[in-house]
Amino acid sequence: MQPKMRSVHYCVRACVVLAQPLCAGLQQEACERDGHSADMAACVYRVVMCVFLVFLFFIFGMDTADSPTKTQDSDDENYNLLCQAHEQFNNCEYDRCLELLQQLETKGESSALILRHNRAVVNYYKSGCMQHQALLQELEQLPDAKPAPGEPNGGISLKHAGSALTVARYNKALIYYHRHMYGTALERLAPLVARLEALEKQMAALVATLQLQLLLATNQLNRAEAFLDYLQYKLNLVASAPSPSPSGSPDEATTTTAAAAAAGSGSTGVASAPPALENSVTRVAGESGSSLQLLQLLTHVLNRKPVVITEDGTPQFAALKAQQYYIMKDFQMAAKQLMRINDECTQAGTVTPQLSTCIANNMGVIHLRVRHYAIAAKFFQNALRFDQQLAANLRQSTLQTMSSARSCEIMYNLGIAMLHLRRPKEAFHCLLVPVKQYHSNPRLWFRMAEACIMEHEAKLLGKERHTIENVMNSLGSKPYGAHSTAVPEPTLEFAALCLRSALTLTLQYKANFFMANSPEVSLEQKDAAQQLWSQQQDNNFCNPSKPISLESLENMLAAIYAAHSFVSLRLGDHVTALEMAKQLLQSERLSDAHKLLGHMYAGEALMMMDRSGEARDHLEPTFVSTLNALDLETRDWQLKSLDAAQNVVRYNLAVALALQNDFQAAKNLLLTLTHPIVSKKALILHRYIELKISTSTLS
Repeated sequence: MQPKMRSVHYCVRACVVLAQPLCAGLQQEACERDGHSADMAACVYRVVMCVFLVFLFFIFGMDTADSPTKTQDSDDENYNLLCQAHEQFNNCEYDRCLELLQQLETKGESSALILRHNRAVVNYYKSGCMQHQALLQELEQLPDAKPAPGEPNGGISLKHAGSALTVARYNKALIYYHRHMYGTALERLAPLVARLEALEKQMAALVATLQLQLLLATNQLNRAEAFLDYLQYKLNLVASAPSPSPSGSPDEATTTTAAAAAAGSGSTGVASAPPALENSVTRVAGESGSSLQLLQLLTHVLNRKPVVITEDGTPQFAALKAQQYYIMKDFQMAAKQLMRINDECTQAGTVTPQLSTCIANNMGVIHLRVRHYAIAAKFFQNALRFDQQLAANLRQSTLQTMSSARSCEIMYNLGIAMLHLRRPKEAFHCLLVPVKQYHSNPRLWFRMAEACIMEHEAKLLGKERHTIENVMNSLGSKPYGAHSTAVPEPTLEFAALCLRSALTLTLQYKANFFMANSPEVSLEQKDAAQQLWSQQQDNNFCNPSKPISLESLENMLAAIYAAHSFVSLRLGDHVTALEMAKQLLQSERLSDAHKLLGHMYAGEALMMMDRSGEARDHLEPTFVSTLNALDLETRDWQLKSLDAAQNVVRYNLAVALALQNDFQAAKNLLLTLTHPIVSKKALILHRYIELKISTSTLS
């Protein structure tokens, strides 16, 4: 089950003697899942895959599935030069490798795309794997490179004309992946995925591995599962994952790797290729098949499918087992598993900053889930310290280091922990970091608005708010300041900006929400779905969080309406406050707490607009008796019972009656107020009414 964050903070507003009703500022964690919950899976996943992709990168740069072949007997010399260049590259003799590639070009070798690509890769490794931007620019220019008119088409070539561009396109997608540009990587890889069945087994395994990893990185879990079925039933790249048997023991299952398939097919056409080339191809295909097996298990775990994970002594499978414990809500076993990984790697001397970052972040996620917020914040701070060791200077770092840096997601987690610890200013500055990357996440904008509201209320608590002078000052309207709304500070003006962004995004996502079909489908429908896996959709609107449900989306929309109405009231924008309150009351699946807030905010806005008669319709105490007491008692706010809610509504109704000069009715209503939450304000209002009655009598 998804962890539910319920941190509802209601702040009772200072009531004015004359008009201002008692309302509550909503700051609700009204969604099933937050970013901190999603990061555990992402971290386990990154521990598994980062080093593997970099390894594929330099092997594939010179020779992979599409090995060079001899097309004419006269090409033996050029072919041997290319094999020698490949051998020198594997031995890290990059200068000698470049010399051999230059000899090939001098001899008039016509495979310009291959030579240009390999030269770019060799130069990249010669620079210490630092100049990835220059490599990317060179690869981006490769598709435009065409043979000159009349240039011979013979010479060393890959098995078909498009293979060189296939290699370059794969490497480009790989670079974008490491740079966290997952959307661009998916676009670059899409043409290869579209013709996956036409690729050789080794190449298909590489593309499938990267595609599956990108789908999981972008939280497209449904598409990842459908794509995995496509690989299993159509391409036979993976076998069925081991699932629990009725007896409780795992079913025996083996994974058919691309290496085995390629080795048996002999489709590479390298009949007389040196052993180094054959070993290179087999090694690449074998590792891609092993990674596909690991990704297959991870996909099933994230989709909550029953699967048996057999540990092999590596931290990858052990971390995957911890992820499975976490999803099953066995948080104690998940924490023990992570600590065991840390102890074993410490004893073996294999602890890296990347592994320490993931373990610290995941431990923080577990403690956040069980509401140990202070401990969770400490783990997240440790994770940031480890991550800074990786990302001290990203401009001068390798792709692998860049891919391992996860400060953005960790800052998101730390911001949520700080919100729970009632430290809004620290939370706000933490959330400013991920919003630069995940600016289309409405939940993140809402969290920032919560931090702004909480900071504003904390400042008010430090002031004396019950004097006439302070009350009169609070009555004045505070119009939106155009110069201040764009300033990223924890103010109500910036909260209004955050809430407008969150509301716009949420409404857009709700209009585009995808409802999955019924799970009861025929075999023909399942077969069609496997062929059209790309038509699967995920409601991954809140990256880096997991896909959101419709109920969570509606709950979040109601929370945004309530917070927007509250902020607008504070800023004196009563028209917007009334509009947001009405939208809140019209929301689907509205909780009783939100229903109460909607009426209270609408009533206050109407009274501030001198429409007290209309406000009375929202402040009739009869609707409170229909509310669910449990919904009020289980929330972290001041209205802990129906009696408290009833007293608040009656007090606000007394204010509305006083505004209409119906002092006797207001006075009678005040006599029924017994709850301490409104006792002080009721006494002040009672004295004011007595004063008005005596004044009118004397006149």
